[in-house]
Amino acid sequence: MNKNILAGIFLMLTTLSYAQDDATKYAESITPQDLKKHLVIIASDSLEGRDTGSPGQKKAAEYVSKYFKSYGLQPIADNGEGAKSYLQKYKLYKRSYGDVYVKIEGKKYSFNKDFYLNGLVSVPKETETAVVLAGYGIEDGTYNDYANLDVNGKSVIVFEGEPRAEDGKYLLNGTMEKTKWSGPLSWQQKVKLAVAKGAKYVFIITDKSGEDLDKEIRQRSVMARRFSSPTLKPVQESPNGIASFVLKPELAASLLKTSSQKLSNIKSNIDKGSKSTSKPLTGNVAFKADRITEIVNTENVAGFMEGTDKKDEVLVISAHLDHIGISANGEINNGADDDGSGTVSIVEIAEAFSKAKADGKGPRRSILFLNVTGEEKGLFGSEYYSENPLLPLANTIADLNIDMIGRVDEAHKNDPKYVYVIGADKLSSELHGISEEANKKYINYKLDYTFNDPKDPNRFYYRSDHYNFAKKNIPVIFYFTGVHEDYHRPGDDVEKIMFDKQAPIVKLVFYTAWELANREERIKVDSHKE
Repeated sequence: MNKNILAGIFLMLTTLSYAQDDATKYAESITPQDLKKHLVIIASDSLEGRDTGSPGQKKAAEYVSKYFKSYGLQPIADNGEGAKSYLQKYKLYKRSYGDVYVKIEGKKYSFNKDFYLNGLVSVPKETETAVVLAGYGIEDGTYNDYANLDVNGKSVIVFEGEPRAEDGKYLLNGTMEKTKWSGPLSWQQKVKLAVAKGAKYVFIITDKSGEDLDKEIRQRSVMARRFSSPTLKPVQESPNGIASFVLKPELAASLLKTSSQKLSNIKSNIDKGSKSTSKPLTGNVAFKADRITEIVNTENVAGFMEGTDKKDEVLVISAHLDHIGISANGEINNGADDDGSGTVSIVEIAEAFSKAKADGKGPRRSILFLNVTGEEKGLFGSEYYSENPLLPLANTIADLNIDMIGRVDEAHKNDPKYVYVIGADKLSSELHGISEEANKKYINYKLDYTFNDPKDPNRFYYRSDHYNFAKKNIPVIFYFTGVHEDYHRPGDDVEKIMFDKQAPIVKLVFYTAWELANREERIKVDSHKE
């Protein structure tokens, strides 16, 4: 064989060996002890669950920024004053209820205590109307609670459900089967009918009381959050008028200037087939349900490491910084695994690359270490970045995203040496191969592709921040170890994180990133799988 060829092969093998040795050397700086050192801060009670835009989330952003600076990473976001920052600031817009009350004879009654709301109610200024009792608020066949009743321009107050005799049969159909006037959505039928009759608002008297009512109010409060979901852009709500106030019987009786017992007797008489009263009960009520726009100021944290000869191309390594904050009952959700584990992994990977760069072994391609926010609210931070990139998306070769890698799920409770790999083959067959080879050479964990199956009902591929890169045709890998009993609960604490299990996964991400950042050719986008 030609001596020059032999020399070339020897040089290539030697270079490869050194490259592998370099990767191993710097990967060793990623330790369980260091991961824990960072996580006890990120997931501490003092950060109060790092809810998006909260003081705790901002403390976490400051913590990560401090370490990015100490590693020599460059700030590349605009701080709005002509200087560069590690913080890519953006706004979320949240519609929620402001001042909400019912007032009877000057006395205010409290929202989600004395009453709750069905549907989206918007009454920005205090409004006062006459109120008239309209039985169950039903018109169906020969049964008509509105017969000879003038409700035009007034509010109506009606009983929940439909009349039912002592033998258990419903008056409307004479059977034991409910009609459309009973059930979870029957209130909508009643509101539509009342509005068609000329009523302005509808008040419903609930059948529930005690703990059952308290539970219902809590559930309704949670359901109402769908009307308070944040968005990246301001929205104008369009209430369709299908809404109601739901009152405790005692409050309804006060409104109608009667007693709870008399109100109960009226209902019993209707159930027996009699009319409620010869003269409907009436009253007056004032109320307000103001919808307000709240601006949530938050920020992604981005640290940039410039590459050498291929610096125009960039690899993104991402995780989400925030969590869900404090529960309604005051419990803190520290989110040690979700996604404190990903956050501190980014910090450790950044340190490993910074040590390499300090030794003259920096990556050929640039790397952006990106801790986003708003993931729990709707992947907003990564969406904002994908629409307002700090570096051109056309030059972004891949995103390696880490979300929940500190625990084990039920399927792997007896074998913790695993990680779910999601998305690696969706856009690039080369990325999948690089991931497999890195694991085989360095880690030898089980790479579980269960959730990579497009038929998997969990659809995790669409549920973390990598997806906003995938939508831009950028190859991705999502590293994940599954949900557990403390998912989105106060029990997701540092004490339960398996750092010895986590550290090898973080090294796997590092080794994969090392190859992506240093290989000769940029990986190809050659797959288009679901």
